[in-house]
Parts: sequence; C-alpha cells; structure tokens
Amino acid sequence: MSDTAKTNLMGLDRAAMEAYFASLGEKSFRASQVMKWVHQEGVSDFAEMTNLSKALRTQLTDCAELTVPEIFSDRLSQDGTRKWLLRVPGKSAIEMVFIPERTRGTLCVSSQVGCTLDCAFCATGKQGYNRDLTAAEIIGQVWLAKHMLAEQYQTDRRLVSNVVMMGMGEPLMNFDNVVTAMNIMQDDFCFGLSKRRITLSTAGVVPKIDQLKAACPVSLAVSLHAPNDELRNQLVPLNRKYPIKQLMAACNRYVADSQRARITFEYVMLEGINDELQHARELVELMKTVPGKVNLIPFNPFPGIDFKRSSNSRINRFRDVLHEAGTIVTVRRTRGDDIEAACGQLAGDVMDRTRRSEKFRQKQGEKIQ
Repeated sequence: MSDTAKTNLMGLDRAAMEAYFASLGEKSFRASQVMKWVHQEGVSDFAEMTNLSKALRTQLTDCAELTVPEIFSDRLSQDGTRKWLLRVPGKSAIEMVFIPERTRGTLCVSSQVGCTLDCAFCATGKQGYNRDLTAAEIIGQVWLAKHMLAEQYQTDRRLVSNVVMMGMGEPLMNFDNVVTAMNIMQDDFCFGLSKRRITLSTAGVVPKIDQLKAACPVSLAVSLHAPNDELRNQLVPLNRKYPIKQLMAACNRYVADSQRARITFEYVMLEGINDELQHARELVELMKTVPGKVNLIPFNPFPGIDFKRSSNSRINRFRDVLHEAGTIVTVRRTRGDDIEAACGQLAGDVMDRTRRSEKFRQKQGEKIQ
C-alpha cells in the first residue's frame, strides 16, 4: 500500500466526489453509487459495495477511507434527549445532541472544537478553541446519529428530520467545511434534507452571512441576546466588530428575494441583565426592521458563571410585550439540561490553544478564595 495519506470520502460533496472518481479514471456516476452506499445504507467498508467492480473496490480500499468521529460517551436525558461525546484527532472531543419530538427529530451538530468566540453566557466559549472540524467530521455526526438511531429503533423511518448547526463553534468561522457538509445533507443520494430543514446559527459574522446566501441559503438563526449595542458588546463580543445595524442589514439582504423567509433571532433570558421591559420594547422596535421571529431561551446555567435564568414570570412578561406589539415570539422549552445538553451547555473536551479556558478556571479559583 502507498505511504500517501488516504482520502476520506465521508467529507466529499457531489462535485468533489465526481472529481475524485475522475482522477481514478472512473465515470461520474460512481460518485452517486458510493454516496448512496455510505450515507443512505450506512456502509463504511468498500468491499461491501457490490455494484462496484472488484478492481475498484480494491483500489478504494488502498487509497481511500470512510472515517467518522469515535463515540466516547452516550448519555440519555429523562426527557429523551440524547447527547454523544465524540473523540476527534488532537486529543479533543466534541458534542452532538439529538432532540426527539412527536413530529420531528432534531440533531444539533458541532462545527468547531471549542469556539473562536467568547460569548459571556456560553459554556463552549469558556472552553476556548482548538481547531475547525473537517467536513468529514461535521457530516460524520449526522451519519453516526442516523445509523445509530435506525439500528436502535429498528426502523427505516427518517428519525433525523432536521439538522441545526447550533452545537459547539461558530459555523460561519468554518465556512467552507460547513457548506460542504450542508451540501451533503441536502444531496438526494445522501440525506435528502431540504434547505428549510437545515438551520445555521451565527453570532453575526456579517460578511459570511452574505456568502452563505450565495453558496447555500439554508434557514438562518441569529444569536442576538440584546436589543442594543452597549449591552450586546458585553454579551456577544463579536458585536464590537459587526454592530447590530450592520447585522440587521445583512439579515435583510439574506431574505430580500423571498416573501416567506424569516430570520430566527435567539434571545437567551438572563435575570436582571437583558430581561427588563425596556429591553423588550427596544427589541420590538428592532424587529420592525427585518422579517423575523424571536425565540426566547431560558438560560441554562453551568459551573463558574454568575448569570441566572430569568424567572418564568419575567420571561412571560417579556414575551407578552413582544406578542402584543405583533412580533412573532416563542419560548424554547428546555431539553436535556439534566445531562448538560441544553442550549449553551455544550462544552466537550477541548485542548485549548487560546488559553481562554485556563483564564476562566483562574477566575473561578479567585471567586472561591
């Protein structure tokens, strides 16, 4: 066998897969055959791909591979939410979460080992950052969930009906790999998900929002969390680079040619920080500038943080102000918090090269003293 590193076909979208088989002197239809074997049938051994010639199967075994992250732990919440810790090269681990509901199953997928950003209320951000995930490591999460759940429940029914890029990391800071993975999710020979069933959540990387519309216009969610720049600068440091006015303009451009499309604005509810009635009224005015809906998210605490979850009465009061003004608003039901799988709690196991996690632990120690 050659000493040359094998190509991981798991992370190749249709264009890349066709180019790969062309490099082997094969016809482009081989890409569809292999993608169907891998993503629909769950086959990871080339020897089992019986509609390929024996010579091609041998060649693929020699020069290619199909690898996904390794399952390190598998935890099940009392409410049915399931969280996997997945080991990736580099002595780090990422997390993905499956949330079953009566009419759909949503898989929350990670895009980075840690996160390049440092939002004040997010456990992932406090873990620091190691690296971007490859396209194979991103789509590998979907592959693992689909085939593990199908085996567990012994069904051909589609259990993963929706994918949200809301796990560890800022997806738009790993743009190319995330777009490649989302292309694979949509391919009819792979997972066949429609654009509206894939949601990408961003803290507001404005130039990349424009690029996303051109490359892969999936449903967009924006982690807003504050209705003005002064407060958002504290909660979402990225706002200092791309303030709210620029962010809203980018959101308008994203949905400009679609009458039905709406942006989902995520707003974590922090007691005494961003949950006052004045904040609600400011948010109402902000929502008049872009077609969208607001998803209020009760804060999910984690060790070492001073923020507290807003009470149900404050959340309901905040919601009512938005609703009475005609803003579409929902309150997200907390799922999986007993296994640290709720929104903002994913932390994984990050070999942090930013030293952010070390500084966070030092601050915790100072508080205890």
